Amino acid sequence: MQAVSATGFVMRVSILRGLLLLGCVLAPLAQAAEYRFDPVHSAVVFFVDHDGYSDSVGRLKIARGWFRFDPKDWADSRVVADIALGSVDMDDEDWDRVVAGADFLDARTHPYAHFVSTSVEKTGPDTGILYGQLSLRGHTEGIAFPFRFNKRAFTIFGLHTVAGFTGIATLDRKLWGMRAFDSVIGVRVKVLLEIEGIADSSAERDYQRAVVAAQPAAAR
Repeated sequence: MQAVSATGFVMRVSILRGLLLLGCVLAPLAQAAEYRFDPVHSAVVFFVDHDGYSDSVGRLKIARGWFRFDPKDWADSRVVADIALGSVDMDDEDWDRVVAGADFLDARTHPYAHFVSTSVEKTGPDTGILYGQLSLRGHTEGIAFPFRFNKRAFTIFGLHTVAGFTGIATLDRKLWGMRAFDSVIGVRVKVLLEIEGIADSSAERDYQRAVVAAQPAAAR
């Protein structure tokens, strides 16, 4: 049997590690993948006119959700997300209570806004329009959300595949029954999405489990 030097052994181990890492990188990039939302690097930010002086800025958190995305076949994409309306942050506790209250988001009666996509239209090499249904305050309306696909790659920070997107659209709050103070608070609300998802083959299944777990025991 041929003896292997210490240096040769280390080199072989390094090569093996490199091949394993390469496999981890290429496997999730080779096909369509499911992703779970990364709450640390995802944000729902909205801008609404304050009596003509400026746009007030608020932020909401994505409570749970998943999406499917294949860079080679955008039509196969799908998005499902629940946004926690009680998480609204206007950088002021009084305004937080007002915006979360019955005149606007009505977070006590309807804790979540629910979005489910219906289709995706590719409009350019890295741009598209996400179409779907947004349920908010007991009202469901169709929306179209233009977006840009920023990047999909493997990262050594966490050793997983990440896909990132930016979207921006303007919504009419009256469509979802928010008609209060329309003379001083803008009706047209600009919504900015900064989204990162982490590839996770169990993302859809985990979402379904979380929805069932959140239901009252009598409803299960």
